[in-house]
Amino acid sequence: MDDHDSWPLKQLVEGIHYYLEDGLMVLTERYHLARGNCCGNGCRHCPYDHVNVSREERT
Repeated sequence: MDDHDSWPLKQLVEGIHYYLEDGLMVLTERYHLARGNCCGNGCRHCPYDHVNVSREERT
């Protein structure tokens, strides 16, 4: 898991930067745009077309 100090936004707002689903934090497109690039984790709301996700892991 990432160290939270590396996150681009120091204060996340539920409903804007993330939402909770089945007890998990799902980051929104707005969060990812603030991050500035694809992290390679296959995030649901990636606005970068999953460019850093291996072809085998893309669904």
